[in-house]
Amino acid sequence: MIKVLFVCLGNICRSPMAEYVFKDMIKNKGLEKQFHIDSVATSYEEVGNDMHYGTKDKLDEMGIPYKKHKARRIEKQDYEKYNYIIGMEESNIRNILRIIGGDNDKKIYKLLDFSKNPRDIADPWYTGNFTATYEDIVEGCIGFFNYLEKNKEI
Repeated sequence: MIKVLFVCLGNICRSPMAEYVFKDMIKNKGLEKQFHIDSVATSYEEVGNDMHYGTKDKLDEMGIPYKKHKARRIEKQDYEKYNYIIGMEESNIRNILRIIGGDNDKKIYKLLDFSKNPRDIADPWYTGNFTATYEDIVEGCIGFFNYLEKNKEI
C-alpha cells in the first residue's frame, strides 16, 4: 500500500484539497485499495478545525467528494507511517524537516516538484484565489501519479 501525506501550514486549505483531489483521481482509476491518503498541518493554528469554506466550495464546484475534516498537525512518527510526505511550498518543507528531524529515507517532496514547472503553491488563505490553488494542486497530483507509474509503484 502506498501511503501519502499532504502537508500545508494549517491543514484547512491546500493539503486537504490535495488529499481529496488525489483520492478522487485514484478512485476514478480504480486504485483506491492501493493507497492510504491523508493530510496534516505544520502549525497548531487550525488544529481541530474543519476545511476552509473556500476549499469546500471549490471541491463542490469540481464535483470532488470530501468528508468531515478535522485539521491535525504532523507528528514525528508520521515519517515512519508514510511513503510520501508532500508539502505545498518551501516553508512547509522546512517545517516538516524541523518537526520530523530529517529525511534519511527521501520521503519528503514538494507537490509541484512532480510537475514540469516546479514552484510553490500559493496559500489561498492569503490570496483568496482557490481556483489557482486548485489548478496547481491538480497539476501536481497528475505529476505525482505519473511519477508513481513511471517508477512502477502502481
